[in-house]
Amino acid sequence: MATDLHSPRPKSAADLFGDPIEDSRPLWLNPSKFSDAEFDPEAYIADLRTFVPFDTLRSELRSHLGVLKHELVELINRDYADFVSLSTKLVDIDGAVVRMRAPLLEIKDKILAFRGSVEGSLTALQSRLKQRAQANEAREVLELLLDTFHVVSKVEKLIKELPSVTEEWSNGNSTEKGQLSNGISVPHAEYGANIRETQSMLLERIASEMNRLKFYMTHAQNMPFIENMQKRIQSASQLLDTSLGHCFVDGLEHRDENAIYNCLRAYAAIDNTSSPEEIFSSTIVAPFMQKVIPHTSSGAVDGLSEDDLEPDYEKIKLCIEDDCKFLLEISSTENSGLHVFSFLANSILKEVALAIQKGKPGAFSPGRPTEFLKNYKASLNFLDYLEGYCPSRSAVSKFRTEPVYVEFMKQWNTGVYFSLRFQEIAGALDSALVTSTLVPSSQSSSANQDPHHTLVLKQSISLMDSLRLCWSDDVFLLSCSDKFLRLCLQLLSRYCNWLSAGLNARKNGGANANFGSEWAISGAPDDFLYIIHDLQCLVDEICGDYLGNVLDVLKSCSIEVLDFVKQSVSQGGNSLKVLQPLVLNAIVDILVEKSVEDLRQLKGITATYRMTNKPLPVRHSLYVSGVLRPLKTFLDGDQAAKYLTSDLRKELVQTSANSITQRYHELAADLINVARKTESSLQKIRLGAQRRAGASSDVSDQNVSDTDKMCMQLFLDIQEYGRNLGSLGVDAADIPAYRWLWQLVAPSERQNTISF
Repeated sequence: MATDLHSPRPKSAADLFGDPIEDSRPLWLNPSKFSDAEFDPEAYIADLRTFVPFDTLRSELRSHLGVLKHELVELINRDYADFVSLSTKLVDIDGAVVRMRAPLLEIKDKILAFRGSVEGSLTALQSRLKQRAQANEAREVLELLLDTFHVVSKVEKLIKELPSVTEEWSNGNSTEKGQLSNGISVPHAEYGANIRETQSMLLERIASEMNRLKFYMTHAQNMPFIENMQKRIQSASQLLDTSLGHCFVDGLEHRDENAIYNCLRAYAAIDNTSSPEEIFSSTIVAPFMQKVIPHTSSGAVDGLSEDDLEPDYEKIKLCIEDDCKFLLEISSTENSGLHVFSFLANSILKEVALAIQKGKPGAFSPGRPTEFLKNYKASLNFLDYLEGYCPSRSAVSKFRTEPVYVEFMKQWNTGVYFSLRFQEIAGALDSALVTSTLVPSSQSSSANQDPHHTLVLKQSISLMDSLRLCWSDDVFLLSCSDKFLRLCLQLLSRYCNWLSAGLNARKNGGANANFGSEWAISGAPDDFLYIIHDLQCLVDEICGDYLGNVLDVLKSCSIEVLDFVKQSVSQGGNSLKVLQPLVLNAIVDILVEKSVEDLRQLKGITATYRMTNKPLPVRHSLYVSGVLRPLKTFLDGDQAAKYLTSDLRKELVQTSANSITQRYHELAADLINVARKTESSLQKIRLGAQRRAGASSDVSDQNVSDTDKMCMQLFLDIQEYGRNLGSLGVDAADIPAYRWLWQLVAPSERQNTISF
């Protein structure tokens, strides 16, 4: 009988009353969930721990474990007989295992035997397949060698026919007979053409076989059979090249289109494009280039001093029309396969470049910019002429990427050319700006020119000339268009900086003035008037006709580029417009300073009415008429009438009136403040003296104080000043400083009404 190895579960308080053990479990513990297939102990414990302490949970689980063990012991005790007999029923287990092992071993042996048989068959099959592949490879190599041998033999046989044809052709045996093999009589020229065509067709056939032979040799490299045939192949190739060259030269000399066409196809078949290009270059192009530009291998011919290429290019074009056009048309035949040749670049352009380099090397020199530009443009026109022979756009692109074309363009050092032009153009403007005075140009005084659209100062004229020179036909290069645009903007910036430096130097009173700013320090109003006029003319010209000319010069560029150029040039022109108010302020400052010299006579009012017992004034002071005289004199001058527009005149008068009135108010305010302080001090002294003397003062003469007399005088003065402003078209009441001045000196009853 089994015994419980574990101590019995301690009875809880519920057992004391005889209640079942199961009834003592809390409601939150449900053991039936433990046997669920989807039971997750971690999730179950996590849920219980939210409202059950961990110690309580552990205690209840241990209690449940004790109950389960107790039930297991009771179950074994209840069915103990069956539990013991379970082991006695397992009889002859080893024998059953032995009986089952025998058929399994037999099956394993059969499987191993079958596997060995299959592997043997597979090995034999793979060996046979390998032998078969080797046999096929050997057969292919043998077939390749046989084909190579047959092709070589065929080529040699065909080449042997060439001497007979050439000999008959050269000896003229058949020509003397004047008959073909069919007995038909033909003229000498026609018979020669037939011979050339026959020979060229035979050469084309040989070339196709040689191309085939080259294919075979590529796939049969390092084979003794092929190496033994190498001499025969090289000999056949040399004979083919020689015969093909003779036939091509003869076809060129007689302009036999059929023979040339067949020869070119033969050259294309053997992938030899350089030989016909060199033959055509030496046979046709080089002779007429020697006549157009005589030269030797060492250099130019004596007596050929001019480097002008334009007439030479015209002669070359005529020679191309007469001697090269027929071949160019043949090579550009549609669907002929002759597009691989580049006679334009490797024959014609190559000889032209060589002739120029040796016969006229000075044509490439940018040291003489005018001649360089002329030759460069003539060369571009010549290249455009050559591109006219290209049958398609792709052919043009191919022509431009040829090494000969690229090298020819490198000969023209446009970077050095632009540097020289930059020094020339920028240097001219810089020389004009380095001056101590502003001198009007004599051209501006011409009677038949519109003064409102004509530049006055030499500096402005130099700027416009430099700007125009950037885009003139005698200077501009399309390949340097970005550099010329940058130069154009730099010229505008240089002119703006020159003006700004001068204006700043004048504003600072000449302190730290840069060299070239003396003109502004000593400048008169008319000088600055010239600048304002020129600035307006420059802005109108640059943003108008000049910009249109620039866009017309660059019309071949894309829309995006043209928009960028338009924006850049317009911005450069508007940068000049920004300087107009600054120059106008300089004129105003000069006129204001001259007016202030008369305004300083205000101090005489103090001397007139201080301690003098003079009566109240009845008329304005004499200085008033001179306050606006500098402004009026300037406006009535010939230069202002000629160059000052109505809008600028109005702005100038208004700005000057505001500034002069502001200074007038400042001086008058200082005068009144000082007078009132002085009068207050004197009044205190007088009252103190009277009190000490014990006498009463006679106030009959003190009804109107000296300060009141000064204010009255100033009031009369500003009324006259207001009338003078009105004569210039300025309403004094609209000037804030005048209103302040009126309120400062006007009687109390007239403070709110300004009237003259």
